[in-house]
Amino acid sequence: MTQTSQRPLRVLAAMSGGVDSAVAAARAVEAGHDVTGVHLALSANPQSFRTGARGCCTIEDSRDARRAADVIGIPFYVWDLAERFREDVVEDFIAEYEAGRTPNPCLRCNEKIKFAALLDKALALGFDAVCTGHYATVVLKEDGSRELHRASDMAKDQSYVLGVLDERQLAHAMFPLGDTLTTKDEIRAEAERRGLAVAKKPDSHDICFIADGDTQGFLAARLGTEEGDILDESGTKVGTHEGAFGFTIGQRKGLRIGHPAPDGKPRYVLDISPVNNTVTVGPAAALDVTGLTAIRPRWCGAAPSGPGTYTAQLRAHGGETAVTAAMEGDELTVNFSEPVRGVAPGQAIVLYDGTRVVGSATISATRRAAASLA
Repeated sequence: MTQTSQRPLRVLAAMSGGVDSAVAAARAVEAGHDVTGVHLALSANPQSFRTGARGCCTIEDSRDARRAADVIGIPFYVWDLAERFREDVVEDFIAEYEAGRTPNPCLRCNEKIKFAALLDKALALGFDAVCTGHYATVVLKEDGSRELHRASDMAKDQSYVLGVLDERQLAHAMFPLGDTLTTKDEIRAEAERRGLAVAKKPDSHDICFIADGDTQGFLAARLGTEEGDILDESGTKVGTHEGAFGFTIGQRKGLRIGHPAPDGKPRYVLDISPVNNTVTVGPAAALDVTGLTAIRPRWCGAAPSGPGTYTAQLRAHGGETAVTAAMEGDELTVNFSEPVRGVAPGQAIVLYDGTRVVGSATISATRRAAASLA
């Protein structure tokens, strides 16, 4: 059954300044809980983050969150987690790209900020739960344990970026929007009925700490530029670049290769080597991955006791693919039932058993289809 409570809880509602978190806080109040709103200040200079009422940590966002809390009628505070965010999310993001990997900063923020730093502080202050506007569902089982499941509406499901939560964190997590079988337009209509000014505020899809959305420019400013070679699968130089960190596995656009491939087909990034600052490109078929190894697994409940058959999601807005998976020592070994493309070290793989989130791990290496290596 879906998580319920027999008594009112002291709830800390994380209010980003967007419509989802505002409606989630309002629903928590409506359910009879004692709710306090908090906005996380994630930058020492919020003006350096994205502006235009599209972020989650700008000055406009903190004001929007405060206005929403006033309308809902709950106390509201701003908590400064800028230093923790810089260390655990921004610096991690830069270091991962420098190492040739492709990180997911939103997933890291959920793990390190919203359900570690924020939750720990909330519990220390006597709160029972942290409420957010994520679309996912916590299910309370008969034995008192909890499971994380996909949202009722798959189109809005955000369980992928919550796959890092362990059972202790799930015990103190509240997602009031998870059971909502409504469209985003209906959520906005609900916000408007409640008198919340954020009802028409655009959603945010970009990385909040990259103000202009130029990830390559952001990385270049911090890591510098260094010309390197773009190679084909045979090792022949086909172009140059200004930093291997500016590329991701599976990338097609922006390669700036001066001449077409012999077969006339597009070329994609197959490999990134930060050690010698080279980028290897090749045909789409060479992106086919049959399996992977992942590290730092985090289980949403008990860890699997042996090999199992699951479905896996590899991107926040990606589809599912059938896999078999098993722990081998400290690493998770995954085999795909059919080859998949665009899998990069640094990404998260999240395993599902039906709608239940089994857990998440960080991809460390991939295994390519034999045919593509010939």
